[in-house]
Amino acid sequence: MDAREQKPISRRTFLIIGAVTATAIALPPFICAQASAANAARPVLSKLSIEVNGELHDMDLDTRTTLLDALREHLQLTGTKKGCDHGQCGACTVIADGRRINSCLTLAVMHQGSKITTIEGLGSPEKLHPMQAAFIKHDGYQCGYCTPGQICSAVAVLEEIRQGIPSHASPSLTEPPRLIASELQERMSGNICRCGAYSNIIEAITDVAQASA
Repeated sequence: MDAREQKPISRRTFLIIGAVTATAIALPPFICAQASAANAARPVLSKLSIEVNGELHDMDLDTRTTLLDALREHLQLTGTKKGCDHGQCGACTVIADGRRINSCLTLAVMHQGSKITTIEGLGSPEKLHPMQAAFIKHDGYQCGYCTPGQICSAVAVLEEIRQGIPSHASPSLTEPPRLIASELQERMSGNICRCGAYSNIIEAITDVAQASA
């Protein structure tokens, strides 16, 4: 048959062909999505041995579990707070092997063999840590949600200063950092207090530093 004698494709036929073609193109991603969902339903578990507040814990965790969720959901240590969950507010600050970290930004499996200290490990209602007592004395909190992270960070800050580790606010990289407000403010800048108790927090840290000097 001469091509000129072929009947033109109707609008209905054209739409059917287009729909079939679009379905064929979209099918592979759909299959991939199903496979991803199936994989998500079968988490990869990893054994973890970690020391928290002086006590050794052995756990089988999903490898995607953050240290924050391991502490709160698996060990029931809810003093460490989940704030922004993006490492921007500091509410989840804990001390890992002597250094303060945002526990929401690190996976639990990355801390195999680590020594973690949370707010529960610093002191108890019967025997408060000096920093906890200073926060109470100087009213370094209002709603209290950020306070556990603030206190853990403050304890680490004083240790940094004692070790002579400079900050961006330090006037010298070789001389010991000075215990002044601008130094403490710079070091505590990663911990946000929506209530605005910053001046009281600085007073509490200064009080502990002077008492232990």
